[in-house]
Amino acid sequence: MRSSYTGEFDFSKYLKAAQEAEPILYVGHVTAVNGLEIESMGPCSVIGEMCTIKLSAGDEKLMAEVVGLDGNKVKLTAYGDTKGLEIGCEVVASGSVLRVPVGMNLLGRVIDATGRPCDGLGEIAPDAYYPAVASPPDPMKRLPVNRRIATGVRAIDSLLTVGKGQRLGIFAGSGVGKSTLISMIARNTNADINVIGLIGERGREVLDFINRDLGKEGLKRSVVVMATSDQPSICRLRAAYVTTAVAEYFRDQGKDVMLMFDSVTRFAQAQREIGLANGEPPAQKGYPPSVFDMIPKLLERTGTNDKGSITAFYTVLVDGDDMNEPITDKVRGTLDGHIVLSRKFAQAYHYPAIDVLQSISRLSKRVTGTQTQKACGRIRSLMATYADNEMMITTGIYQKGNSPDIDAAVEKHAAIEEFLKQEEYEKCPMENTLNKIAELSGIPIPEEEYAENPAAELPSTAQTVDSFSTDS
Repeated sequence: MRSSYTGEFDFSKYLKAAQEAEPILYVGHVTAVNGLEIESMGPCSVIGEMCTIKLSAGDEKLMAEVVGLDGNKVKLTAYGDTKGLEIGCEVVASGSVLRVPVGMNLLGRVIDATGRPCDGLGEIAPDAYYPAVASPPDPMKRLPVNRRIATGVRAIDSLLTVGKGQRLGIFAGSGVGKSTLISMIARNTNADINVIGLIGERGREVLDFINRDLGKEGLKRSVVVMATSDQPSICRLRAAYVTTAVAEYFRDQGKDVMLMFDSVTRFAQAQREIGLANGEPPAQKGYPPSVFDMIPKLLERTGTNDKGSITAFYTVLVDGDDMNEPITDKVRGTLDGHIVLSRKFAQAYHYPAIDVLQSISRLSKRVTGTQTQKACGRIRSLMATYADNEMMITTGIYQKGNSPDIDAAVEKHAAIEEFLKQEEYEKCPMENTLNKIAELSGIPIPEEEYAENPAAELPSTAQTVDSFSTDS
């Protein structure tokens, strides 16, 4: 036995575990199972609390979350298959909500909806635990978005420039290229860390995305959170919150995080299943009111705080290519810009199928220089002129020389289209992109505008008023 303690043993983690242990267990029992919903008599619990259901056969346990309370009745949703569950199974309350183990050891790993590793590479030693459901940063303490971030996608970096801490939606119907665009950004961005949420994805696509799209180099600086389409709705719902919590941890370390979330639509569908099972009335197109309450609460958690930034891309599966359907409309009104993918472009093998004229980055003017803005404005003007007169041009009705603007649009059309097309594995640094738009527009871009923060000076009062009018 040692005569004196030299400090070589660290008991802090054991002390913390003892302090957090719940000496009194609140226990109930299952009284009914109705599809997705499990009812129990007790235990004493709160909404969002994690519980363990002990199955009668063997020592198997099932994690479940409290989603509703009705007198002494507790309504739960299970994080797994309810096979083997029967009336009378013991329900034990944990005393805490879902918490996510976080730390630098998460880099290069794949975790599930509860934050546990599912890549077969062993357990993760966490540095801390973050609550899956949390409040957004204080709006009065958020750092301003005044630095440009590179995505490696020419169409975005030039005509839809993104700021560090900006949140954008990628809107498209099925099969138009949302996941491919996300993978291009993940590989080519200059952000410190990627956090990727695959919510409701096909099981085949998860491993494809990790091995084929991310690759070893991309995975080294990424964390992937997955909940496949066959998993219970609560898994798909909570995986969205776990993804955001992981990104929040890295932001609190002062990092610039790139969060890619695929997709908000499946998150909303998961909450619809839970809400309808709990007796919520459908409001818009079958979605209960809770869905429209949860979307802004989730999306507002990203962006900047007083330490770092989370730049977020959220994909939205547009139902029937209807850009005014409820989920699309709600997300578009919450975010700082939208990127629309066109089925027409995809059918013409124009990838990425970004419809630039239908898309907008509301903060692009804050993170680009004056000459860059003029060059991008010139290219947009040429594209709009060609689109407005396309039928006359393609049918031969328009005669060259009748309009200098249309003549310029026709002359530059092929070069602009070639610039906006990009192969999936083609890399394009920001410097190359700016050189190209200067060449296309004929407007030179000074060297100082190639910096990350070319628009460092705050705009004048008149300019601020103008920017508000374009942001709304």
